[in-house]
Amino acid sequence: MYKLVRYTRLPALNRASIHGGGAASDKMPSGPASDLDPEISKKIEEDKRRLQWRTPYSEKPDTFYSAFKLFASDNRNSELVEKMQQPIDLSPASIMEWWQKRRSSVEAHMQKFIPERHATLGDDIATAHFIVHRGGSVRFRGSTKWIKKDDDDEYDLPRHHVSGMVLEEVRCDGMNLFYEGMENIQKLLRLKHLSFENVALFDDWYLDRISGNTLPSLEKLNLKGTAITHRGLNCLYRLPSLKVLLVDNPEQDILWQLTVAMLEEWNPNLRIVSSE
Repeated sequence: MYKLVRYTRLPALNRASIHGGGAASDKMPSGPASDLDPEISKKIEEDKRRLQWRTPYSEKPDTFYSAFKLFASDNRNSELVEKMQQPIDLSPASIMEWWQKRRSSVEAHMQKFIPERHATLGDDIATAHFIVHRGGSVRFRGSTKWIKKDDDDEYDLPRHHVSGMVLEEVRCDGMNLFYEGMENIQKLLRLKHLSFENVALFDDWYLDRISGNTLPSLEKLNLKGTAITHRGLNCLYRLPSLKVLLVDNPEQDILWQLTVAMLEEWNPNLRIVSSE
């Protein structure tokens, strides 16, 4: 005679349940925990530590890190990582290209809008300082003199707010202007003429930002020698007082002709020409 023995099936253990994580471990039936061999437990702990992501060097104990680490972002700089993965090119052309990009980045940062300057000097004088300092010229109402830098890079502009000084004309011709600097030419409520002739970087984005500023009295805008396209002209509806727009060739193709016709229909006082 054979004796039947009743036994109970133990719950299946998977890797997640052994390591004590995941949803599977939460669904295990409650009961007394099984006693594991100390060697197995040790191997499991080592395996868990090995599966963890490596600790950053700056967070390892007994390592030096700069005090500026307190101000660093938690996000890793993907651009820096990408640069480090590229092969090092020390050719003269590559070094020159890097240097030019670095200079452009610094200059663009230096042209950012400074609210304190406009609050102290007023919008007209603050804009005049910004333009003249970078090689442009300005003229105030009631004066025929154009203010610009001399041979010694000196110019005569007040260093404090002067009531009654109204900026009427601004010439940025040939300047190295960046998109960040466009915000400095804003809130010139009585500005009449504005010129960006031969500003190579000036494109549709620049024009969109300029037209979005408060220039209700602007009558003449010079965009000759810029990278403007017919698409950028569509934002000029924001300048209700505009009478003359200078571009290289307003009839260069059908798209330009249609855009010019649309603007002149919207503003009958506007003339879009290549020369006055």
